[in-house]
Amino acid sequence: MRAFLRHPAAPALGGFFALAAAIGIGRFAYTPILPYMVEELGLDRSRAGLVASANFLGYFVGALAAAAAPGGRRLRLPWALALNALAIGAMAAAASTPLFLILRFAGGAASALAMVFASALVLDRLAAMRRPEWAALLYAGVGGGIAVSALAVPAAALHGGDWRGPWLACSAAAAVLAAAAVWLAREDAHPPPRGPARRAAPAADGGPRLRRFVLAYGLFGFGYAVTATFVSDMARADPALRPAENAVWLCVGLAAMPSVAPWIWAGRRWGDDRAFAAACLVEAAGVALGGLAGGAASLLLAAGLLGGTFVGITALGLVNARLLSPGDPRRAIALATASFGLGQMAAPACAGALRDALGGYAVPSLLAAAALAAAALLAVGAAPPGRA
Repeated sequence: MRAFLRHPAAPALGGFFALAAAIGIGRFAYTPILPYMVEELGLDRSRAGLVASANFLGYFVGALAAAAAPGGRRLRLPWALALNALAIGAMAAAASTPLFLILRFAGGAASALAMVFASALVLDRLAAMRRPEWAALLYAGVGGGIAVSALAVPAAALHGGDWRGPWLACSAAAAVLAAAAVWLAREDAHPPPRGPARRAAPAADGGPRLRRFVLAYGLFGFGYAVTATFVSDMARADPALRPAENAVWLCVGLAAMPSVAPWIWAGRRWGDDRAFAAACLVEAAGVALGGLAGGAASLLLAAGLLGGTFVGITALGLVNARLLSPGDPRRAIALATASFGLGQMAAPACAGALRDALGGYAVPSLLAAAALAAAALLAVGAAPPGRA
């Protein structure tokens, strides 16, 4: 066991469990549970979008708090994961939209804190071990958590009989994953390696390039969030697509888990900026297809394109922000996460209102695809000289 804890797989696996709990479940369990809430509570899509946006507002506030918090990442990570599990479970006891808003806000803050602390902790440890490629396992945790929620939600709904059971099942799963993450991230788990850690030097004018990239990351947040929030509802609302409802969300998770490694490989071969741009364009195609889907096969393809890109884009974005940072990487990661939070906060409320007004998801999906295309252009423009 001591030998395993000295291997880069140990911190990466701890990060996998942390992001599976905080993001894969904490953020994304709402997507497969939403159709049950719409059907059983009469929740319209405008209010559903506001509840999702409250989670993203909490994510934004949590990212800013993470940027200001001094040190103690291992000590703060357990509290963030515990709050995440509690906020998920408390949704089962809520009975009104204001309570949903409060709880999803709290859960969003916990998710952002866990994302920033786990990313900074694991990326620094992997850099010190000179094994940055293991970051692929860290971010694969998002897809792992999505897959868990895709299986747990319909099973719990079938057993519990209403929308509350899935929230309790997801809370329990998040708590188990959090415990594993905390054990792997404890203070004595990863003795520092001998010799100084190497870190890529930021560009001389990294400030403007970082700001440009942060804007691109925010547009990515807007672009992915429409489909990521409403894809299950897209399936539930259309009788022709409803048989694929559970498979659609599972497809997102299964596509997300192995997606990080190839996009990180592409980042090394083409440059993080170009790989980020390419992934945004592929995702834009999937998001547009999701809004225009005319059958189960096209919606499943859209889900696969979303799952196969958005975690890879997240990883490339945070790794690139870290490399562009002239100082503490946690601050650059938190800044990018805050921009991402603003983008994804605006998307569900906008998409829900447009869906109620227009009767479908085509327009919000095309708007999201345009945001992803703009993010691709900005990301390439933020490249260092010789790579643009």
